[in-house]
Amino acid sequence: MFQFAALAAFAAAALPKALAHGGVLAYSNAGNWYQGWARTTPPTARVPSSARGPPSASPSPPSPAVDVYAHASGSAITAYWNQVWPHAYGPMLTYLAQCPGTTCTGVNSNTLKWFKIDESGLINGTVYDGYWGDGKMIADNSSWTTTIPSTVPSGSYLIRFETIALHSLPAQFYPECAQIDITGGGTLAPTAD
Repeated sequence: MFQFAALAAFAAAALPKALAHGGVLAYSNAGNWYQGWARTTPPTARVPSSARGPPSASPSPPSPAVDVYAHASGSAITAYWNQVWPHAYGPMLTYLAQCPGTTCTGVNSNTLKWFKIDESGLINGTVYDGYWGDGKMIADNSSWTTTIPSTVPSGSYLIRFETIALHSLPAQFYPECAQIDITGGGTLAPTAD
């Protein structure tokens, strides 16, 4: 146990801050559980998002998604972080991006049109002592639940859960992504605008 703790402390000090807190360990939908980020993933495979660039869900260079999860439109999906999240000040956001064709495998996420399906910023109080979306995620056992819009067309999508820690400057972005196949969808194609 000591070796793991020492290694974790070294990694947290040696890697960029945006890589230090882990990620989404699992997803659930309609009673089914799906693998998320694995602690055995090399830390160099995780690339933090930048406030200066487009939303990204890809390591550099992009790699294919390992698993694809089926979700009915209009259903809830929950992301579970691997530990108690340490930052209660900041928003929670969820995005979708439809992939061309029948799969997202091999798609560079920077080329997709991302659209927001959920957000929770400052819920109440003030910026410095208020209750934020991040705090709600922590209160919900480090999990965040969102609903897949019933209006989006069926097909292959990337879903991106993101928390932004505002406790220090610069802001720290923590995006997590999974590939899902939406079934029973609608006909309203969203735009990135």
